Amino acid sequence: MHHPQPHISSSTSTSFPAAAEFDFKPAKRRGSYNCGRCGLPKKGHVCHLNSTTYPTSISTPTSSPSAITVENSSSASRPPPLRQSYTHLRRALSFDDIDTRADSPARDLDESNSPYPGTDLDQDNEMISGGLPAGCLWEVLRRLPPAGLLAAASVCKGWRETTKRLWRSAEELRLMVPPRGQLRFIGSVLKKCPSLVRMSLKMESDVDATMLACIAFSCPNLESMEISTSNTAVNRITGDELGRFVADKRCLTSLKMEGCSNLGGFVLSSSSLSTLWLSDLYSLSKMVFNCPNLKDISLEFSRQENDTTDLTTMVDGMGRSCPRLQNIHIASVRLSHAVVLSLTAANLRGLRMLSLVLGSEITDASVAAIASSYSKLELLDLSGSSISDSGIGMICNVFPNTLSRLLLALCPNLTSSGIQFATAQLPLLELMDCGMTVCDPDSQNSPCDESGDNELPNALNNKLYLMYQKLIIKHSRLKKLSLWGCSGLDALCLNCPELNDLNLISCKNLHPERLLLQCPSLQNVHASGCQESLIGAIKGQVSDSLASLENQFQCKRLADGSKRVRAPDCLSQEAIDDKKRRKVVEQQCKVLVD
Repeated sequence: MHHPQPHISSSTSTSFPAAAEFDFKPAKRRGSYNCGRCGLPKKGHVCHLNSTTYPTSISTPTSSPSAITVENSSSASRPPPLRQSYTHLRRALSFDDIDTRADSPARDLDESNSPYPGTDLDQDNEMISGGLPAGCLWEVLRRLPPAGLLAAASVCKGWRETTKRLWRSAEELRLMVPPRGQLRFIGSVLKKCPSLVRMSLKMESDVDATMLACIAFSCPNLESMEISTSNTAVNRITGDELGRFVADKRCLTSLKMEGCSNLGGFVLSSSSLSTLWLSDLYSLSKMVFNCPNLKDISLEFSRQENDTTDLTTMVDGMGRSCPRLQNIHIASVRLSHAVVLSLTAANLRGLRMLSLVLGSEITDASVAAIASSYSKLELLDLSGSSISDSGIGMICNVFPNTLSRLLLALCPNLTSSGIQFATAQLPLLELMDCGMTVCDPDSQNSPCDESGDNELPNALNNKLYLMYQKLIIKHSRLKKLSLWGCSGLDALCLNCPELNDLNLISCKNLHPERLLLQCPSLQNVHASGCQESLIGAIKGQVSDSLASLENQFQCKRLADGSKRVRAPDCLSQEAIDDKKRRKVVEQQCKVLVD
């Protein structure tokens, strides 16, 4: 049954203690298509309800700090208390009269001062079309992706105005750009977000200077930009265009971009840029960094042999113009000992993380140069280098009190003895990657010869077979250990109480009876490419470790000796609470074979 509802005027409202205050738009000349009392269409309609006025108050966000409210007391009598619960119905039917102007201050979606930034929404008293509380609608819509927001805007005007507020208050945008109409799509989305400061784009279409100009024009306060490309997309941005973009965006602090194969060369000048990640670089004629506040740099080059980039000159200039560098990552097949010497000559006092990957010409002499210049490294990644166990010894002598992450994958000159020595001498180590270091000697020295001219004697074959190595690691803080591709290991013993991730992919020669895992915190074991018997041994040892944790109470018989029961040493409430917490924290280990 419908109850009397008032016609709402933009110049008349009365106060109601349980409702929020709203502002009104100027009166509209065309009027409303629905009756304000019963909600039925006005055409051919004679309302059978009287014009009793309910006490209401409406407020909306405006450009001024305080909401503007015009009040006028009504001369009508107050309705019975039973009907006051239907005031929300009037609010829903008269949503067209609410001021939803776009000049409200844009604020962060997650700011702590107000749960509904840029609005005066009250989740208890405000109602949107359909009777949904405004606060509930806001919390639901703010979790939708951009495509979901665009679809929600077409539901009704109430939802459309709420999505407008969300777009205006958004500071971060993550978007996948379709292959067709990418420029129009990006322009229409960015126009809705005047307060955008962080943007991440996944491009399924080509990227060019026009796209970069659209971003620069639509996001004047942009601080962080990340552009990643799909396999079919091509990044056509040149070095000059990228340099102009960085120079114009004076608020830009972070720039990450993939597919930078067409840069050719660049000059980056920015006093605000602190993070720079560029990948797929190729044959750069010049690389100039005028970024005094740069702290994190990652440069990944193409693995083509005909790359002509002069890394020595680049590193020398980077060290002189970026004195505040803390994290350096360079991946290139052209890395050499000369590049390392240029880096050490820069004397970067704040350097904490150094990653020089795929440099087959980096040797133990390079390790000595790094150790003599940077003694406070927390991460060292020399994957793909030619260092040996002697280099590991120098690392352990210089970084015992600082190094927590050591990555030495694809280093063919390392042995299990060097890996074992590193874990024993680095007490703070939490992550170690030794993938493809201890490889199968038979695979490296295959006796197969198509010409049939194989003179390797059987004695040497037997000696190579005996070159399989064992690895014993006992560490109190190690959390992640990667031994992927170590097919030269036939025995493994781990005593690491904090280890939670173990990678044994393609350890095909590891014997099940020579495997011992004493790692009660293990959560993931990667075992694809291993023998079925080894996988079964891993699962058995993991389940036994979990069972030993659960069975921590001693067993004893009852007074008459008739039955054995489990009984704790102490039945205090504290012991029971500890047992409950332990069950919640414990997670069953997963053995991943796919």
